[in-house]
Amino acid sequence: MTPDTDSAAAALASLPAAIISFILAVLMVVALWKIFTKAGEPGWASIVPLYNTFVLFRIAGLNPWLFLLLLIPVVNLVIAIVVAIKLGAAFGKGGGWSFFLLVIFSVIGFLILGFGSATYRKPATA
Repeated sequence: MTPDTDSAAAALASLPAAIISFILAVLMVVALWKIFTKAGEPGWASIVPLYNTFVLFRIAGLNPWLFLLLLIPVVNLVIAIVVAIKLGAAFGKGGGWSFFLLVIFSVIGFLILGFGSATYRKPATA
């Protein structure tokens, strides 16, 4: 039995994308860990799927159970932008900064929040 060269070539061609995705995921976990510790939350929460989103909503000053809205198509885009802007505001950043660096270039923005000089100011909840 001979291996299928087309599928082997496709697997080899996708290897760089997989490596880059893995590196970005690790950077995001590290950035979230720092953000969580700055906000007084346990850093290990950045590793646990779904719970990290729950904690991120709490840090942004929103009801943490609103993260369930991320399961609804189109609504999830709006909610993600709202969370990014609220999270940026909790660290003293403006709406434009939050949109471009927490939505568009999220890994860079989260690294800046985590390792930068921004301090967490707990937002007032309703």
